[in-house]
Amino acid sequence: MGIIVNKENNKNDDLEQRISADLRARAVETFDDGEMTDFVEEAEYVEDTKATGRFAWVWIVLIVLAIISLVIIFMPASRG
Repeated sequence: MGIIVNKENNKNDDLEQRISADLRARAVETFDDGEMTDFVEEAEYVEDTKATGRFAWVWIVLIVLAIISLVIIFMPASRG
């Protein structure tokens, strides 16, 4: 019984090695000059979008300030 299990493990190891080698070969084929292309920029849903502007940090600061002011306004009046 142990021999059969051992042979099946060897078959599985061989299969895993062949699959790994095949996946590595495919990965090497998809590399373009050392970079992998994912074609996200060519996707249809990002055609009319723009990159984040350089003043996006202003929105983040405004949102944080709004949250802080809401917390201060609605804080329970349990102070002194």
